[in-house]
Amino acid sequence: MKLLKKLCSIHSPSGEENRISEFIIDYVKSNMHDWKVKPKIFSGEGFQDSIILSFGTPRTAIYAHMDSIGFTVKYNNEIIKIGGPVVEEGIELVGTDSKGNIEGKIIKKDDKKFIDFIRKIDRGTSLTFKMNFKETDNYIQSCYLDNRLGVWNALKVAENLENGIIIFSCWEEHGGGSVGFLTNFIHSKYNINKALISDITWVTEGVKAGKGVVISLRDRGIPRRSFVNKIITLAKSHNIHYQLEVESSGGSDGNEIQKSPFPVDWCFIGAPEQNVHGPKEKVHKKDVESMLQIYNMLMKKL
Repeated sequence: MKLLKKLCSIHSPSGEENRISEFIIDYVKSNMHDWKVKPKIFSGEGFQDSIILSFGTPRTAIYAHMDSIGFTVKYNNEIIKIGGPVVEEGIELVGTDSKGNIEGKIIKKDDKKFIDFIRKIDRGTSLTFKMNFKETDNYIQSCYLDNRLGVWNALKVAENLENGIIIFSCWEEHGGGSVGFLTNFIHSKYNINKALISDITWVTEGVKAGKGVVISLRDRGIPRRSFVNKIITLAKSHNIHYQLEVESSGGSDGNEIQKSPFPVDWCFIGAPEQNVHGPKEKVHKKDVESMLQIYNMLMKKL
């Protein structure tokens, strides 16, 4: 889990994905010589901070968003949300501005939230949860498992991927924004019409920790059922532990694919976590294992 711990530690809230993007590119270049197939890397000019890896003759794409939730410093150390983070007094935040490192706790004054810090912080500075990564026999706990675990999953799939596309996208936690042009690129260049969303979902009354990867039937978006049914059939035939999710809210890069003008089927498949969007997100290792299993299988079969 060293790679996952490193990914969770990188300060890259929505709009500032450059740090994790640079890390991923360096990681790929350093490790792809040991992979089954060396991918073509598309990044830089025209891709903003997003990354596309193309392996062999691709048929299916994996999307994994790189950004995290967080906070932006407004005026007089007031903070406003990036995405939908938990905002509770006492939560520790970290960041850096022109004067140095920042570390403080969330406090409340007159129905507004602030960071308790000894000096004024540069306006526009981004803050994220302070990481406290913990691993036990059964669980992994850290801030930003959503979606650094999805990124980790995609990088592990890359090791043995012969034919496929892996996309590392931006801005998912704050409304999306990169998926449209990324989908345009892979559909125009490779005629890709199938996509898997490598992201993290919730433990709920219907989804339990340790019971397997979650295949989402719907959230705010509704994927094409025939495509989802095909995935379920493949999971059954390969004896992969999975759970089915039905939710009325929540979204992912899949929603942005569905809004695009391209005929791309998609399905959200990911491990469920506890303590969603807080500093102590928690995922069962069995669910991580089955997530990696299903992605390795689907990228061969779809």
